[in-house]
Amino acid sequence: MDIRIGILNSPRELAFESSESAADIAATIAAAVEKGAPLVTLVDSKGKHYLVPTAAIGYVEIGNDSARKVGFVG
Repeated sequence: MDIRIGILNSPRELAFESSESAADIAATIAAAVEKGAPLVTLVDSKGKHYLVPTAAIGYVEIGNDSARKVGFVG
């Protein structure tokens, strides 16, 4: 899954790929926000951990795993 998280008051977004399903990622973020947890922890496909402050999450975009097209589009 391709994940992009917009952080409030930050000009850049956090973008990474995860091996988790879209439902798992959405559930993890929603649970952290509902509980009022200060941080949500996400893991990318290479094993890196990302700690994101829940109060600063502006948006979360969860994309699908689509193969990138190579070549010319006709």
